[in-house]
Amino acid sequence: MSERSLRGTQLGSRSLETEEGVEPAPRQMVEFECEDGTRFKVPFSIEAEVPSTWDSGIHGVGNRVGVNEPDGEPGKHVRSHWDMLLERRSFDELQVLLDERLAVRRGEVPAQA
Repeated sequence: MSERSLRGTQLGSRSLETEEGVEPAPRQMVEFECEDGTRFKVPFSIEAEVPSTWDSGIHGVGNRVGVNEPDGEPGKHVRSHWDMLLERRSFDELQVLLDERLAVRRGEVPAQA
């Protein structure tokens, strides 16, 4: 019975809604240029914050035309293990510890637990 009621509707192939009264969002075309000189345009909403670089997918990353330099995000300094170690101990303390550990490795001093 269910096969009969759905026959002829072509489910999934067509929308039953009309495009009456539907207006697309206002857009702006932004031009980018790759290092090899290739220019391409990307549509953005007028309300969108336009980036200064965009990946073309073919020629690489392009810079926005009319903008001097890409907006460099201020990079947060990544603390390394060494940086964190120097926050806890002075260089002289680290040298003493290194000398002690080297003496243990050489067998000059018995290891402590």
